[in-house]
Amino acid sequence: MHYSPGAPLLRSYDLVNWEFVSHSVPELPGSQFSLNGTDHAAYVKGVWASSLGYRQSNGVFYWYGCIQGEGKTHIFTASSPEGPWTHHEPIPTCYYDLGLLIDTDDTMYIAYGAVDIHVAQLSPDGFSEVRSEVVYTEDAHRYIEGSRFYHIDGNYYIWITKPGDEQHVLKSTSGPWGPYEIKEVIAQMKAPVEGAGAPHQGGLISTENGDWLYMAFIDVYPGGSIPVLAPIEWDAEGWPQVVTDADGGWGVNYPAPIQTTKTVEGSGAYVDKFEGDILGPRWEWNHNPDNDAWSLSPDGLVLNTATVCEGLYGASNTLTQRILGPKSQGTFRLDISGMIDGDQAGVTALRQDSAYIGIHKTDGVAQLVYVDGISMDSEQDWLTTSNGYVKAEGPVIEGADLWLRIKADITPSVLGDSSNIPRYASFWYSVDGQNFEPLGPEYALNPEWYFFMGYRFGVFNWAKKNLGGSLLVKEFALEMLD
Repeated sequence: MHYSPGAPLLRSYDLVNWEFVSHSVPELPGSQFSLNGTDHAAYVKGVWASSLGYRQSNGVFYWYGCIQGEGKTHIFTASSPEGPWTHHEPIPTCYYDLGLLIDTDDTMYIAYGAVDIHVAQLSPDGFSEVRSEVVYTEDAHRYIEGSRFYHIDGNYYIWITKPGDEQHVLKSTSGPWGPYEIKEVIAQMKAPVEGAGAPHQGGLISTENGDWLYMAFIDVYPGGSIPVLAPIEWDAEGWPQVVTDADGGWGVNYPAPIQTTKTVEGSGAYVDKFEGDILGPRWEWNHNPDNDAWSLSPDGLVLNTATVCEGLYGASNTLTQRILGPKSQGTFRLDISGMIDGDQAGVTALRQDSAYIGIHKTDGVAQLVYVDGISMDSEQDWLTTSNGYVKAEGPVIEGADLWLRIKADITPSVLGDSSNIPRYASFWYSVDGQNFEPLGPEYALNPEWYFFMGYRFGVFNWAKKNLGGSLLVKEFALEMLD
C-alpha cells in the first residue's frame, strides 16, 4: 500500500514463527507517494498483491508488482533478502495481482488479471515481456484475482480468489498457455479465529519432505489481515484440497509442518531504542519520507518538521508499524525540547479514521492534548474530511521527557459470530515513565475493510507555522495485553 518502504519480507524456518527481514521496495516509485501538506496523496494506492521468486540459475531474488497509481509493473532484484534491492526499468503494463513462476527450464512467467486471467512470458533476463495471452475468462464476468502460478508434477496451476471468501484453482495439463479448467477449493469456510473473514487468497507452499500447505489470509478488522496455514492433499486427478477440521472448517490446530531447531527473533513484543544506522524492518513511513528531515542519532530517532500543514494525513514523516492483535500497547518515550511554536507532535492510532495524543506548542507552552475525529472519505479518493478536534486537554508539560502510550483492542469485530462488537483504543501519558494517566475518552476503532490495512501505531511531528522544530524519539516498546 502507501506505506514506505513497501513489500516487507519475513523469514521463517518452520512456517509458524516469523521475523521481519527487510523490504523489497526501498521507496515507492512516483511523486504521488510523497506528502506535501495537501490532499494530493496516494492513500490506499502503492503496493498491492505482488510476487517474489528466487532464480536458482543466477542466485537472484526477483520482486514484481503493479504499483497502483502508476499503471506499470515495477521490478526489484537482490542477491539476498536483506538487500540491497535494485530498481529496474518497469514493464509498461499493469500486471494486476500477479503471480511469478520460474519454470523448471528457467523460463519466467507471470499470471495476472481480474475476470480475464492472463499469462505473460518474460524475456530471459526477466525485465521485459515477450508474449501475453488471456488463458481464462470467468463465466458471467465474475471477479477473480490474486493469481499465484505453479508447475507441479507436469500440471500448471493458477491459484485464484473470488474475493473475499472463495478460493479456486485453474489447472492445465497442456502447458502454461492452457487450456485451463477451474475448480472450487474452498468457499465461505469458517475461519480459525472468531469474528474473522473466511480464508482466501495467499498461495501454496511445498516443504523439503514433499508436503504441501496453503497459506491464506483472513480479514480481522480493525486489525487488517493475518495469515493462516493448513495442509493440502491432492486427489487422483491432481486437484488440491484443504485439510479441514471435523466440521469442515479451517482447523485451529494442525501438526507442525516442519520440525527444526532453527529459531527466529519473532515478531511480537520488543523494545526499539533506535540504535544503529538504519531503522528496524518493522517500521514503515506513511508515504515516502523526506529523508532530509529525519536521522538516527546516539540519543534516538530525530524527527524534524518536514511539512507545514493542517493535519495528520498531509504530514510527511509519520513513522508507523502494525498494531498486534488481539490486544497490545505501544509506548513512545519522547524528548519534546526541540519543538517550536506551531509544532504538533505525538502518537496516533492511524487509519482512515484516526486519533492521537500529543503536544500542541503555542506561545512557548507545550500543551498536552487528545484529538479525535480525524477522517478521510473513501468515496472521494481518500481526501481528508476532518483534521480532528481537541476533545481533552492534559497538563502543560514543563520538562523535556514525555511518555505517550496507546492501548488498542483490535480483536476482529466485523464478521462471523463477533459482528458489530465495537473495539477501542485508549490514550495515556506519563512524565516519569512509571505512572501513566489516561487522556480523553476511549476511541472507537473503524472496522470497515475499505482501507485494507489495519490500525497502526504512529509517531509524528509537523508544523502549522514554520519548519525548524524537532522531536526526539528515544524508545518504542511494544507489549501484548491480556
